[in-house]
Amino acid sequence: MNMSTMVWPQKVESDAVTQNYGRFVISPLESGYGVTLGNALRRVLLASLEGAAVTSIRVSDVHHEFSPIPDVREDMTQLILQVKQLRLQVFNVESARLRLEHRGEGTVTAADIICPPEVRILNTDLYLFTVDSPDANLEMEFEVHAGRGYSPAEERGRLPIGELPVDVIFSLIRRVNFEVERARVGQRTNYDKLIIEIWTDGTIGPEAGLSQAAQILMKHLTVIGGVEFPGEGFGPESEPEPPPGFDPGLYQKPIEELDLSVRVFNSLKRTGI
Repeated sequence: MNMSTMVWPQKVESDAVTQNYGRFVISPLESGYGVTLGNALRRVLLASLEGAAVTSIRVSDVHHEFSPIPDVREDMTQLILQVKQLRLQVFNVESARLRLEHRGEGTVTAADIICPPEVRILNTDLYLFTVDSPDANLEMEFEVHAGRGYSPAEERGRLPIGELPVDVIFSLIRRVNFEVERARVGQRTNYDKLIIEIWTDGTIGPEAGLSQAAQILMKHLTVIGGVEFPGEGFGPESEPEPPPGFDPGLYQKPIEELDLSVRVFNSLKRTGI
């Protein structure tokens, strides 16, 4: 296949890039490829990048998600909503356990959570709850998992008594927009320029997110591009395998030596075989 006549993107330009936002321009592209690549990258960015989130919570003396929490101003539902806002990074593990212990009254934030070395909380200033009693003695545990996309609480299965499941969105990407404009190559202006905007939750930069999405697509397409389909024109044609027990020497024998009927023998002789 000759692809030398196709136009390939020469560069990826970026501007207004922060930890949470990036705008990228990819050009030039063949006509129609702006929408093709834009849609593919957008879907992968929103659904396929791996993130980490709290998937279950255990609070001492609380056994239901609608229960009040002793000595705490917020109830369990409000605590879960706050915990869902934690921005987590997990290193080299699929799951981890976090702990929180608080005694006395006061405001509790994400900075009070005790993390193992393989977990990092980025938004440590996140408000969690307020304790009203000076005699309070609270203990909480948070199970953290890495994953992709959306995971409903029902997927947790059977948990220990007192462990409450949390439905989570693992996605690191908050929003993706793209638009396609015309691009010029030489005197021709019927090429595409893809402009893609990415908003993240801060646990990953937009450049890294775009790179990961492209690598995921490349891994899929490399497998598809490397497959050979015999007889379908995807690779060099090969001779069909002979059936078991077939003697290739039969091709060299004169028809007089073959065990043929008189009618078949005469037909072959008349055709010059």
